[in-house]
Amino acid sequence: MRTHRIAVMPMDGIGREVIPAAVRVLRAAERAVGGFALAMTDFDWSARTSLETGAPIVPPGGFDTLRGFDAILFGAHGGTPGVPDDVAFAETLFAFRLAFDEYINLRPCKLLPGIPSVLAQAKPEDVDFVIVRENVEGELAGPGGRTGVGTPWETASQLTVISRGNTERVARYSFNLARSRRKRLANITKSNAMRHAYTLWDEVIAEVGKEYPDVQLDKFYVDAAAARMVLRPQDFDVLLCTNLFGDILSDLGAALAGGLGVAASGNLNPEGAAPSLFEPVHGSAPDIAGRGIANPVAAIGAGALMLRHLGEAAAADAIEAAMGRILRDGEFRTADLGGGATTDQMADAIAKRVVQGNAE
Repeated sequence: MRTHRIAVMPMDGIGREVIPAAVRVLRAAERAVGGFALAMTDFDWSARTSLETGAPIVPPGGFDTLRGFDAILFGAHGGTPGVPDDVAFAETLFAFRLAFDEYINLRPCKLLPGIPSVLAQAKPEDVDFVIVRENVEGELAGPGGRTGVGTPWETASQLTVISRGNTERVARYSFNLARSRRKRLANITKSNAMRHAYTLWDEVIAEVGKEYPDVQLDKFYVDAAAARMVLRPQDFDVLLCTNLFGDILSDLGAALAGGLGVAASGNLNPEGAAPSLFEPVHGSAPDIAGRGIANPVAAIGAGALMLRHLGEAAAADAIEAAMGRILRDGEFRTADLGGGATTDQMADAIAKRVVQGNAE
């Protein structure tokens, strides 16, 4: 039997509610589909724990410990009084991405049946694209700093870093993904205004594109792409973005697909040389944390992405089919989707459907 070692990190806020819910659905798929086992280990690493103990969020030796795992199921960071959000991000997600070379951020944006879109006329087939976000360079990972601190001339700089080698591997991943879907790749850029970094980005993507003559390559400036996503989302299949643009457009894509409560993502080391990290993208939502009303669909979807990355496609399919069926039937919906179901009720309904669906 195949065994996959999973590090489970609920972290802060509603992560402590939606990750246990996702684990129950993963266990249901494990039982229903069979053929594999999930060896899950819980890690109580969080900003809250850091405040209580005075230790860093990730304790000394933590990254070495995690290297022994196949994947990380991550909840949410930020929103903890006493720990600035940029510190929480730098010590967790950003640190994991760099330490484990998770150079791909994968954000599926798919409107599931039964979920209303903010686009009045949108049908499920209209919103079905994937955003590939470069995850370790760009604007978010670039060097910078401040000079003249405390003076009227205080100045801050943040540099955009684009390297040929990293862009090549991100481009190849994206072209291969497009080849497995509808064979269309949109390069999202701003080379008309940022002529150095984004011109190199464009050049590398065009060069790699010659290796994939069967994939249509289009180029969109990011502002035009944002407008096109709203006006004609059906025009997109795979969008290849730099770190910052992918961060922004993926949240827009989530809004088109029903909101952050249903948006899952994966931070991937595609070669499997280090663990990949899977997470809902909704954040810690401190305004509703502890009330048991958070939508677990994004976390459950992240679990399905994790299973697919680990080669357990049948189990991932079972979870995604169960989510689609529950959402389409409409009996169980959390408040963000216009219903009154609790986090646990939603998760339990999906878990039950996983078992029932696999038995049919």
